[in-house]
Amino acid sequence: MSNRFADGLDAAVQKAFTRPAPKSAGAQMRYLVKQMKGTQAVAQVLRVSQRTVERYVKDQIKKPRADLAARLEREVKARWQPQIRAKARAKAASTDGIVIDTRARMGYTAPIGSTDQDRIRHLTVALPPAYAARLFDAQEAGASDDELQEIAAEGLKEVYFQDGGRRAGSLEEVRFTDVEHIEFGL
Repeated sequence: MSNRFADGLDAAVQKAFTRPAPKSAGAQMRYLVKQMKGTQAVAQVLRVSQRTVERYVKDQIKKPRADLAARLEREVKARWQPQIRAKARAKAASTDGIVIDTRARMGYTAPIGSTDQDRIRHLTVALPPAYAARLFDAQEAGASDDELQEIAAEGLKEVYFQDGGRRAGSLEEVRFTDVEHIEFGL
């Protein structure tokens, strides 16, 4: 399975960009060479030869293979507008929080006698800044998608199932599995 949660967090932050990232392969390659201060570093990151990078920089090659195009775009977006990315994350972690839109199987562990049957739910929930901070911090620390999913489940438990402590106080654990769709918004 891909890193749906990590990719979703990245996509949410990328919506804050003020300028579009370079589109053509040559422009993307030139941007990476400038950022990484040399063609050799770019070649290692993209897993191609240094000569290939040089040919893209000079526009001698214009159309990369699909796998190289995907790596190139991912590396450019990961480095594009770092200050704006940091600002968007800081704002979400301090004041705005993060919105999670998901369609997944959810259930919970609760005392006997309550309906805890897992079922597919489509939820759009605004999580408080503390959860945005935890998600971004965990992502920065290299957390796995399972760990990010666990943090999101805790947020859904508090905000959606327990309504900030106003109901379901005896709820023990929320199960958040079979994620069909996940999207984050800042």
